[in-house]
Amino acid sequence: MPALTRNKKKGAKSQTPPLIKRTKSNPTPPPKKAAKSHKPPLKKQRKGVSDEKPEVSNDEEEEEEEVSEQSDEGDELGSDFFSDGDEEEDTEPLGDDFLDGNDDEERTLGSDSDSDLEKESKAIDEERERQERDAKDELQMNIKEQPDEFRLPTKKELEEEASGPPDLPALQTRIKEIVRVLSNFKDLRPEGVKRKEFVEQLKADLASYYGYNEFLIGTLVEMFPPVELMELIEAFEKQRPTSIRTNTLKTRRRDLADVLLNRGVNLDPLSKWSKVGLVVYDSQVPIGATPEYLAGFYMLQSASSFLPVMALAPRENERVVDMAAAPGGKTTYVASLMKNTGIIYANEMKVPRLKSLTANLHRMGVTNTIVCNYDGRELPKVFGPNSVDRVLLDAPCSGTGVISKDESVKTSKSANDIRKFADLQKQLILAAIDLVDAESKTGGYIVYSTCSIMIPENEAVIDYALKKRDVKLVPCGLDFGQAGFSRFREHRFHPTLEKTRRFYPHVHNMDGFFVAKLKKMSNETKASEGDEPVETKEQAQLSSDEDDDDESIKELKKPSGANVDMNKQRISISKANNKGKKNKNFKTENANVEGPRKQKKKRSQWKAEIAQAREDKRKVMRENTKEPGRR
Repeated sequence: MPALTRNKKKGAKSQTPPLIKRTKSNPTPPPKKAAKSHKPPLKKQRKGVSDEKPEVSNDEEEEEEEVSEQSDEGDELGSDFFSDGDEEEDTEPLGDDFLDGNDDEERTLGSDSDSDLEKESKAIDEERERQERDAKDELQMNIKEQPDEFRLPTKKELEEEASGPPDLPALQTRIKEIVRVLSNFKDLRPEGVKRKEFVEQLKADLASYYGYNEFLIGTLVEMFPPVELMELIEAFEKQRPTSIRTNTLKTRRRDLADVLLNRGVNLDPLSKWSKVGLVVYDSQVPIGATPEYLAGFYMLQSASSFLPVMALAPRENERVVDMAAAPGGKTTYVASLMKNTGIIYANEMKVPRLKSLTANLHRMGVTNTIVCNYDGRELPKVFGPNSVDRVLLDAPCSGTGVISKDESVKTSKSANDIRKFADLQKQLILAAIDLVDAESKTGGYIVYSTCSIMIPENEAVIDYALKKRDVKLVPCGLDFGQAGFSRFREHRFHPTLEKTRRFYPHVHNMDGFFVAKLKKMSNETKASEGDEPVETKEQAQLSSDEDDDDESIKELKKPSGANVDMNKQRISISKANNKGKKNKNFKTENANVEGPRKQKKKRSQWKAEIAQAREDKRKVMRENTKEPGRR
């Protein structure tokens, strides 16, 4: 019977879930035996009903009939109920528990899934909190393990690093720590360690991490403080924005921008300091092959190349020389500012680069330019001294300001290369000054620029020109840029070098550049005290003649026996030739070069004494050469 009861209950629950709830809410009286006697036929009926798949309403009616029968027969079966109390105690809790258990299962079917989700989410949150807690603990442990005082690696550690491949993360961490210590060395200085040791280790790490040679990274470390040095080196690792210059001979910047925007070019005005520049972010078409480019509406040109021409500020109907013109970006900019008036001499020493220069001049519609191929140092002889109004000298340089374009500079440049470039630049700037006419009504200016940040190629060259020629520095006319160095380590330059301008990629987001503007005060050469006097061509010839005279006097004093007469004749012939050379030189070029007497007035006392001694030697030589003729 208990088994039968379970089957009946299970069948009732499986067929009519709402009925179970009703029976639980309205419990029936205790008599169970009568119900047991009627349960077998009800089971058969339910089996038939389950086979026929009746509606839920039929099951409910049957259940109500069963409940009413149990209530009617409750009195008749009272004795049986009490006699079978023990049996009912066994069966009733089983049925109730079974029903309750089934009801709990039904209620917890949905709640179990919710509780499982809650448990999983709680477990995930707890795991996340645990990981965060462990990370904080590990960080605190690392902080405790690493003292505030940074420790330099020992020789043994450095040897181990050198034996294997470079550990870039470790190098980067050490560079940051060294920069942190050097930026506040007074407070963070470790005991017993000198600043020089930190600097040397920083040089080695930077050279290894970024790929610089020892000379270049050493120079940069000397020029910049540690924090700014890191900003500069990081800026060299990134490309500068692409910029274009509008050709105002053919179009306006607004019209060009509209056309390029329609072609899918994303651009903006370059900056407030330029009225013709545009910066290009990205383009759906090749920016160097658009119809507008081929028509000469714009020129691909770096922003730093605008600066020398803006400093030169040429005017209409002037004579201007561009001493190193290729590929023509600056020359075409000068032509557009002059509105194709006046004359521009575009000189380029390297023949292969003349093609690009000529092509760009034709494409941009420039008609006032003459292209020539000379060594820039010889231009004063070609055009004549004091013959032009303005000169633009974008001198050949080491290219240390454009490392982002050419990374080979990191390892290819040495101190000897910088020295060679500096010597060439000094000769070129003297030639540029000699070309300019100081008496020009509108001009008389020289602009010197390089794409280098090395001091020997920039401030040292300008300081040399200030000593050798009668020129002075004037403001460049640029509202931005850092002032040049007036002193660097043991070097002391002219105080006016602060008027020069330096541009850096980490500050101005353009290539490293240097610009200086000179004004020629007079057409005379200048020799300052403490420096060797500057020799013109005539003075060099005179000095060589004086050396020949000294040698001839020494030969006259030597006893030569039978060959004395022959030596005297040779000396007299050479002297006569030298006199002829002197007279010719003074006749042809005396108008442009002042005589040696005027130069003597500007020399110091000891130089005047030397000149007087040379004159006395000449007189002695003349007397000695006249004596054989009289005899």
